[in-house]
Amino acid sequence: MTPRDASDANDKPNGNRWSDLDRPPLNGAALRRALVRDGGHGGLWCDVEVVERTGSTNSDLVALAAEGKASEGAVLVAEEQNAGRGRLDRQWTAPARSGLFFSVLLKPAEVPVQRWGWLPLLTGVAVAAGLSRSAGVDTALKWPNDLLVTVNGEERKAGGILAERAGDDAVVVGIGINVTLREDELPVPAAGSLALAGATTTDRDTVLRTVLRSLEEWYGRWREAGGDPAASGLQEAYAAGCATLGRVVRAELPGDRSITGEAVAIDGDGRLVLATEEGVQEPVGAGDIVHLRPAGS
Repeated sequence: MTPRDASDANDKPNGNRWSDLDRPPLNGAALRRALVRDGGHGGLWCDVEVVERTGSTNSDLVALAAEGKASEGAVLVAEEQNAGRGRLDRQWTAPARSGLFFSVLLKPAEVPVQRWGWLPLLTGVAVAAGLSRSAGVDTALKWPNDLLVTVNGEERKAGGILAERAGDDAVVVGIGINVTLREDELPVPAAGSLALAGATTTDRDTVLRTVLRSLEEWYGRWREAGGDPAASGLQEAYAAGCATLGRVVRAELPGDRSITGEAVAIDGDGRLVLATEEGVQEPVGAGDIVHLRPAGS
């Protein structure tokens, strides 16, 4: 990828990179110095590109991978997305520089393809750990890909993860995190942000560096274990941080079908296991999960 940093762009009002002091731009050069080691050797991240705006970092990185213009460890960050997507083709919108919107390219050749479904869950564990370290925010995981924070005693969604195949040998994982979003900017009442959750810092450079280092650590551990979620510690870590487990939930499945039951486990394939009132344990591999009652109620 050829970097075009937001900090170098001239299409901001008056060309002034400090035009919004509450939401300063990311420093692409500093991020590369901190994350890209030994000319791209000796660490996962080979390039960090920051762009002023784009439709979707996931779509852009998938296209670059298809053209052979991006290697494993490429990171693409946008200060603003106008066609950001979540699961089930939901739109993700936020004001410019109010969050972190980025995608990474991974090629886990050592891992059997049937275990690649763990990548969104792995990313959730890594992001939650990174946010705890950098911003002091306790982040819970809603299966399979939502990041939850607590705002005024209420559980709110502050981020999400979307994984997409990029050819036969690669996966692009997109992450969106609301950082400084204010109450009057929330797209829906159930949304939240790190700032609203009482973050100790909303410095996006610091948060992004820590999250990417955490992702590198967890991805390396999982890859070294051949993608085994138990041996890598991933299955245990995800279950420990998953707000869905222990709750009565409704799984809205493809084909207008739904299942209601208690979420009792994450199985070896990363599926959510529901115990229904009929006494059946049913694994759910895809679908929309609605939390109906808190754990223990």
